[in-house]
Amino acid sequence: MRLRREPEQTAYERWGGEPFFTALIDRFYAGVSADPLLRHMYPDDLTEPKAHLALFLAQYWGGPRHYSEQRGHPRLRMRHARFVIGEAEAGAWLRHMTEAVHASGLAPVDQEELLDYLAMAARSLINSPV
Repeated sequence: MRLRREPEQTAYERWGGEPFFTALIDRFYAGVSADPLLRHMYPDDLTEPKAHLALFLAQYWGGPRHYSEQRGHPRLRMRHARFVIGEAEAGAWLRHMTEAVHASGLAPVDQEELLDYLAMAARSLINSPV
């Protein structure tokens, strides 16, 4: 008799699916909306950027492919190229994201996995030496 192995859960599933990512991004944007270093990079109405980022992260971590269905390939560097992103901007972005992750209630190992990815993403978008 052959035992069937259950497939592993994705991070998306382990972390609570769409509600987790929506809440994470709501906390993140609460910080961004009051940050003078970052706020000018976003439109007055944060509804679309919040939805886009939540969909992107959900898809990246194993959720539905809604981001790609709606927006195509992520092309993160291209989508952010019009903004001057230096170490300070990337650091501020990561600081707000880190605060949002720490408030999420994830297990420490999951927090570390998510923050490692976010730190890499922040570094990859730096396009200015200042």
